[in-house]
Amino acid sequence: MPDIPQLCLATLPAVPAAVARPAYDPRAIGVGIFHLGVGAFHRAHQAVYTDDVLARDPRWGICGISLKSARTIEPLAAQDGLYTLLTRTSDGVTARVVGSLREAMFAGAARAAAIARMADPRITVITSTVTEKGYCHDPATGALNDEHPDIAHDLAAPDAPESAIGIVVAGFAARRAANAGGITFVCCDNLPHNGRMVEGLVHAFAQRRDAALARWIADHVTFPSAMVDRIVPATTPEDLVFAQHVLGLHDAAVVAAEPFGQWVIENRFGAARPAWEEAGAQLVADVAPFELMKLRLLNGSHSTLAYLGFLLGHEFVWQAVRDPLIATLIERQMHDEIVPTLTRLPGVDLPAHCRKLLERFANPALPHRTQQIAMDGSQKLPQRLLGAVRERIAAGAPLAHLPLAVAGWIRYASGSDERGGRIDVQDPLVGAFRRIVDDAHGDPGAIADGFLDLPSVFGADLGAHDAFREAVRGYVVQLFRDGAQVTLAHHLGVA
Repeated sequence: MPDIPQLCLATLPAVPAAVARPAYDPRAIGVGIFHLGVGAFHRAHQAVYTDDVLARDPRWGICGISLKSARTIEPLAAQDGLYTLLTRTSDGVTARVVGSLREAMFAGAARAAAIARMADPRITVITSTVTEKGYCHDPATGALNDEHPDIAHDLAAPDAPESAIGIVVAGFAARRAANAGGITFVCCDNLPHNGRMVEGLVHAFAQRRDAALARWIADHVTFPSAMVDRIVPATTPEDLVFAQHVLGLHDAAVVAAEPFGQWVIENRFGAARPAWEEAGAQLVADVAPFELMKLRLLNGSHSTLAYLGFLLGHEFVWQAVRDPLIATLIERQMHDEIVPTLTRLPGVDLPAHCRKLLERFANPALPHRTQQIAMDGSQKLPQRLLGAVRERIAAGAPLAHLPLAVAGWIRYASGSDERGGRIDVQDPLVGAFRRIVDDAHGDPGAIADGFLDLPSVFGADLGAHDAFREAVRGYVVQLFRDGAQVTLAHHLGVA
């Protein structure tokens, strides 16, 4: 059997007419955006919005940087930045070749080149999707974590940075030296007030490095907040096979996503930008209400589904949300405890929005693994669940479902499932989790206490709040003793 040709600029004309392709010549596209973190989400979200504007304005090609691994970059570089987006619904799959990624490099092998690239005056926008943990901050406070090993390294060796913050500040230093002008940094990760938070992290780092550089950043860089929404599960071998079938070409960089997508951006740019609103993005004065709605309803529900769903034996989110026990818990958690903490947005019917979320979660064409969502819970819970907990406590409102969701995380992060098997917990604090479990000697209450005493997750307040602590501790004990199914049934009154 002959080798299948690879998707690239040379083979792009061979893509069948039934597959959408760039409505422009990728070779004629300039680079105006620098992106940190070229993972699946970026390629299924911001890169697609950008792809939609390039036919009208060819200045906005993307230079994409991978910070931690060359595995994502290598196939993209071999394919001249081209890749296939599969949009999956229960009715079928559509394919599209995206061409907005014009450069791809691995920072580990090209750190100096990546930093120098940010000094190009034609690049006026930086975007980032480095995950919550990639900003080296304290999730409970939002402050820069000076003790993070990457931050400590970068402060000691600012010309050879390893962290996203260190690389960006080095890029700003190069831009300042080149007199390249202003630039905008758009954070696209699930963090509250993400623009303001990253601005604070950048300024804190820059101030430690060079006070004059910090002043330049304050005068020349803006940090609008943004909310992003699209479900993008990890690419499967089946996705690769399907893409090859429809393209007649091999694509090693396929991404798959749901049809829904949303991008809300604070209209606070300090330099030229793409007209993303022409591709469906929303430019608004205040992102916070959109951000809070997404973090608490979608992301918070996702985390609850992931931990309790995994404990019940569900590999995929669509399986978990079709479990009547979890579906009922999610519905009540959203309606009773999350929606009351949200600002009503004009034109947004929150009960209908919640129903739509459940429909999106239940899409069987998206094999979104519960363990993929369960990663890095110590970084995610403060934004997704604990903010709502704090607001409910401050309002004197009852808490029933959110403590169970938090207990689900603790039970999962303890590292063993209900059948005695080991859970592969992926989290920056996994070492601390193991010490807590070892010190507890099998006592579920002691395990709960150890987790609740983690200040980087629960701050100084929640761990010391007697009613919240007692509720979470009780659910952790019950999850260990009775299992997730009995605990959920008892909690929902259907036992």
